[in-house]
Amino acid sequence: MISVGASFPDFNLTAVNSNNEFIQVSNNFSKGSWSVIYFYPKDFTFICPTEIVQMDTLLEEAEVLGISGDNEYCKLAWKEKDKELGKIKHSLAADRGLKLSTECGIVDHSEFVSLRATFIINPEGIIESLSCNHLDTGRSASEILRTIRGLKAGGLTGCSWQPGEAFADT
Repeated sequence: MISVGASFPDFNLTAVNSNNEFIQVSNNFSKGSWSVIYFYPKDFTFICPTEIVQMDTLLEEAEVLGISGDNEYCKLAWKEKDKELGKIKHSLAADRGLKLSTECGIVDHSEFVSLRATFIINPEGIIESLSCNHLDTGRSASEILRTIRGLKAGGLTGCSWQPGEAFADT
C-alpha cells in the first residue's frame, strides 16, 4: 500500500458529477487544495451509500472524490435510483479494471474489489493521512473531517482535538 509522505498516483478516470454528467477527473481535480479520495467496493450495496452521502460533509474543508471499480454507467444508474445518492455534491469515479486501486495497493483479491480506503492529500499532492477498512466496515466521515482539520491546523492535535482547542504541549 502506498503510504503517508508519498505522492498520490497519477490518474485519469471517468466520473459522474453532481449534475449526473460524465466528466473526466485526474489527480489535478483538486490542484492547490486539500482533497479526500476515498475508495469503496461496489455500487448498489448497503454500506456504501451511508458513507458516500456523509462524505459531502467534507466539502467545507476539501475537494472530495469517491471511486470504485464499477463503470460510470453503473454509477449514474445508482445515483438516479437512490434519492439520497442523487443529491450528493461530489463526483463518483470509475476505476475500471482496478488499475488505480492496484497502484494504491488496496485491492481485495478474493473479491476483486477495492477495500474501503481513504486518502487525505495536501495541496501539493502528498498523502498526509490514509486509512483502510475491510469490506464490511464503514467509515466515519466526522473522523475524516476532524483529521483534515487537525492536519491543516499545523500543531500537535490529540485524538479528540477539535478546531478552536489548544494544541497539545510538546
